[in-house]
Amino acid sequence: MKADLGKLTEEFFLRYSNRDVAPVIFYSPGRVNLIGEHTDYNGGYVFPCALDFGTCLVVRKNDGNGHRFISLNFPETETITVANGYSPLEKSWINYPLGVINEFEKSGFHIGGLEMLFYGDIPNGAGLSSSASIEMVTAIAVNELSGAGLETMELVKMSQRAENMFVGMNCGIMDQFAVGFGRKDHAINLNCDTLEYRYAPLNLGTARIVITNTNKRRGLTDSKYNERRAECDKAVEYLNAYRKITNLSDITLSEIEVLDKYIPDPVVRKRAKHVITENARTLAAIDALEKNDIIAFGQLMNQSHDSLCDDYEVTGTELDTLVYEGRKLPGVIGSRMTGAGFGGCTVSLVESAYTDNFINALSEVYKLKTGLEPDFYLPSIGNGAHRIRVQ
Repeated sequence: MKADLGKLTEEFFLRYSNRDVAPVIFYSPGRVNLIGEHTDYNGGYVFPCALDFGTCLVVRKNDGNGHRFISLNFPETETITVANGYSPLEKSWINYPLGVINEFEKSGFHIGGLEMLFYGDIPNGAGLSSSASIEMVTAIAVNELSGAGLETMELVKMSQRAENMFVGMNCGIMDQFAVGFGRKDHAINLNCDTLEYRYAPLNLGTARIVITNTNKRRGLTDSKYNERRAECDKAVEYLNAYRKITNLSDITLSEIEVLDKYIPDPVVRKRAKHVITENARTLAAIDALEKNDIIAFGQLMNQSHDSLCDDYEVTGTELDTLVYEGRKLPGVIGSRMTGAGFGGCTVSLVESAYTDNFINALSEVYKLKTGLEPDFYLPSIGNGAHRIRVQ
C-alpha cells in the first residue's frame, strides 16, 4: 500500500474532528488469481496471491449511536443508526462494510458507533477484489474494536456471507480467503471445498507478473456471473443421475466423458467442462511451478484463458484482445484473464527484459482495436489483512 498514513490520519481529523482520540489504521490487500477461475464456487482449486496495493481503513469508536462511512474514492457518505441488524442501501459501496458489520451483529457482537474513513488504491471494477478488500479490512477492524477475538478463517467466512447475502453477489470464498491469508512472495494453493490450503513460494525466475486493466467497467451483481453459477448448479443436478455429487469439482478429468451422456443442455455441458478441466490445469500449474517449469506454467495459463473464452464464455473483446495480442509479443510466457471476467484485468507472465516493450506494444494495439486506454501494474506479492502499527 502506497498511502501516506499521516495524510490519511489528518484527513480523518478534518472529516471527524476531535483530535484528542486517535484512530486506528487497518489494511487489507487486493488479490490476483494466477489460475483456477470460476472454480471456487464449484468447490475446486484456485491459486491466488495478495498484492501490495489494497484498502486502508482509519477508524475509531464514537460515543454516539451511529456508524459513519466516508471514502476518499467515492463521493457518497452515510451515517447509519446503530441497530441489531441492517438493510442494504440502493447500489452503494457502503453495503460492503455495512454487510460485514451486520454479520457481527447477527453473531451477537455489538460495538456501538464507528467513525470510518476508507481509502483504496485498487482499481474499482477491475477484478482485483476491491470489494473483498473492503470487507476484510472492515472485518479485522470490527473484530479488534469489538473484542470479538475471532480467527481469520471466521472473518473470511463472515465477509463472504456479507457479499453473498447482503450485497447480493453470489461469489465463492477465494477472494476473501486470499485477502485474509495472503503471505508475502507466496501464492495460496486452496481447495475451496475443504478450505485446506498451503503456501507456495512464487519463484518466477527472471519473469514477473504484469496485470493489465481493460478499463471496461462491469458491475458483477448485474453481470452474468450469477447466471454462470446457476448453470453450474444445473450441471450438478444432471450429474446426480450419474452419481451423487455436491459440486462440479467432485467430477475428475478422468470422468469427463460422462458430461456428454448425462448433460443434455450443450451450454450447461460446456460450463461443466471448463470447471473440470480448469481444476486439472490448476493442479498441473502448481506442480509445474514447484518444479521451476515456468514455461509449462505459462502454457497452462494460456489454456485456462482459452477455456474461459470458449467453454465458459466470460471473456469478451477487450480481454481477448489483451490476451491474444499479448501472446504474440516477445518475452510473454503466458497470459489469461483473471477474476470474474466480462471486463476487468488480465494477468501475464513476462520476462523482465521485455516488460517495457510488452506494455508499450500492447497498449498501442489495444487502443487501435478497442478505442480504450489500458492501465498496467507491476505488483509485488504482499501480506494479508492486518492492523498497521504506526510509529
